[in-house]
Amino acid sequence: MPQHVSVMQQVGVAALVTAAVAWAVGLARGARGVRGVRGAEPAVPRAAATIPASAGTRRPRIPRQSVPASESVELTPAERAAFAGLVRRLEERG
Repeated sequence: MPQHVSVMQQVGVAALVTAAVAWAVGLARGARGVRGVRGAEPAVPRAAATIPASAGTRRPRIPRQSVPASESVELTPAERAAFAGLVRRLEERG
């Protein structure tokens, strides 16, 4: 054991290595989709359970999300003038 390394530093390194290994194992298991204990049925949300799975896949398909149309608000002439004045002031500073 090197003399310049304290016991607390060694404990800290061991704790960081343990946390990194646990994180990597959790990340790998999450990427593979492993849930719970062996032999247990994987957790499936109720909404996804009603959607039929494609042939040959383990997981049910997730429906595509729809994106709402972008919103816009009409400005009054006074608001447009105030915004233009704000932009001019910011351009003068920059």
